[in-house]
Amino acid sequence: MSLVSPFVGLLFDGSIVGSHDLVTTPPYDVISDDERRHYLEASPFNVIRLVLGRGEAGEGGTADKYRQAASELQTWRERGVLVPTERPSFYPYEMRFSLHGQRRAIRGMVCAVQLEDLGGSIVPHERTMPGPIEDRLRLMRAVRTNLSSIHAVFRGPSEAFAGFLDDAMAKGPVGSTTDEAGVEHTLWVSEPNPEVAAWLAPESLMIADGHHRYSMALRYRDEMRAEHGPGPWDRVMMFIADAALQDPPVLPFHRIQTGGPHEATGTRVRDLAEVLETVSDEKLVYGSASIEDGLLVHRIGELAGAPPAVCALHERVLERVDAELRFTPDAVEAEDAVRNREAVAAYFLPPTDAARIRDVIDRGERLPRKSTYFWPKPRTGLVLRPLDLDATE
Repeated sequence: MSLVSPFVGLLFDGSIVGSHDLVTTPPYDVISDDERRHYLEASPFNVIRLVLGRGEAGEGGTADKYRQAASELQTWRERGVLVPTERPSFYPYEMRFSLHGQRRAIRGMVCAVQLEDLGGSIVPHERTMPGPIEDRLRLMRAVRTNLSSIHAVFRGPSEAFAGFLDDAMAKGPVGSTTDEAGVEHTLWVSEPNPEVAAWLAPESLMIADGHHRYSMALRYRDEMRAEHGPGPWDRVMMFIADAALQDPPVLPFHRIQTGGPHEATGTRVRDLAEVLETVSDEKLVYGSASIEDGLLVHRIGELAGAPPAVCALHERVLERVDAELRFTPDAVEAEDAVRNREAVAAYFLPPTDAARIRDVIDRGERLPRKSTYFWPKPRTGLVLRPLDLDATE
């Protein structure tokens, strides 16, 4: 049973910050150093200063980036840069985008979700690493605010939930922005209809993006419970969507093999374009690129097993070289690593879908790290959840 609830959110005041294009970012873990500098220059109120700050030298030496983020957040609240909603609310959210020449939309809702240990009605599909969890935990201790939404999907379909979103989105939104890929993000504020929680109670949630943030939230909950008992740390901000009705795109992370053995197998094909046209999750067809006799060669191969292809690739081909892998959603970047002799080989995977990922989870298995790239991703900064304003018990 997934327990969802409304919360008092913090929203940027457009009369102070201007366009939301200037103050929002993608999730912290997909932001490059160059992109971080861009967001810092975009606005003194860009949320990058909270989610991915850097300590700066001051009278007392280098400031702790986590304390600095907390100080910045407090200042913004005191100055009215961030304004709380009048009451606990749900936040319907829509992402409109183009993919493979087709216009599409993903609709869902930002809400507070009751934390529970993984494996019950909230399930992960990828493994996590301790470094990012510790980083996010130190930030959470300082800011005591959910700065970005974990992204989760449920099997669905729920026509009642879809109707709720229809009604909520018929009103004027409170924020919108268009991101670097042309995705249009729009946020609404909705009354806390208790029926929404009842509709979603039978559903279990699969984490699509934000595994490290969810694991951090569990650790923070346990710390705060030990000292203070139950409280707002028992919940976390989450964007949830109906996988059956919304069919969220699940793009691949391609593999770059930087060392170890590589055996060129499969049928040779013309180029990367043909590889990407041929790969298939259903048929377990993957692609590869490597240097053979001094030339960049592309191949396609077919794997034995069951979808998704990424699981079969690791089981049949990459198990021995897992430690030598880097990951990218950009196929050209993976190919260039081989062309420039920075990698032994690159492996190209097809898109998959949420239902196939969920089938793996329901079999009691877990996908290899960096297996999926749910896209588009909810924007950071359209709504924040401060724990001190969440009195829901």
